[in-house]
Amino acid sequence: MSAVRCKICGITRVEDALAAAEAGADAIGLVFYSRSPRAVNIRQARAIIAALPPFVTTVGLFVDASRCELNETLDAVPLDLLQFHGDETPEHCEGYHRPYIKALRVRPGEDIAATARSYSGASGILLDAFVAGVPGGTGETFDWSLIPADLPKPLILAGGLAPGNVAEAIRQVRPYAVDVSGGVEASKGIKDAEKVRAFLREVRLA
Repeated sequence: MSAVRCKICGITRVEDALAAAEAGADAIGLVFYSRSPRAVNIRQARAIIAALPPFVTTVGLFVDASRCELNETLDAVPLDLLQFHGDETPEHCEGYHRPYIKALRVRPGEDIAATARSYSGASGILLDAFVAGVPGGTGETFDWSLIPADLPKPLILAGGLAPGNVAEAIRQVRPYAVDVSGGVEASKGIKDAEKVRAFLREVRLA
């Protein structure tokens, strides 16, 4: 199995982005969803991206944003990849001249593989815990045995990951990448550099 990639999501400060990059993160996530405690504005996002070293992918997370809002953000912020975390249709995810990943929330009885197949243009599928009324960043894990073996796209595993469980998650699920937010925080939106290092260490060891 090749090395598992890692994204540190919900970055709100330059120093946290640099700590993530220094620890070996492949990507950082910037949340453009005003109701999130980890939301960033255009100015913050530009400052964070400007400070990053090369070869760290910048991911913009959106939740049911309008085309107008998304295009305004993309005009102002040089994002590499889009992450759609709401109820966006496959059609809505296309047409931004950026690769994208689609987040799906896992719950028993749903055909996740069929839903994933409908997003044929996605670069990857991110699986997260289902919590009613909360689009993501819940800190909850989900039953990894519900993940279908026949996902048509690279799997990004999210939902309640932390230094203490990510190695086991990788062993069980064998994802392409893992995505962490709350599991490496000192408080919402503020990362703990030591937890970030510990998380990346566990990913590498697994």
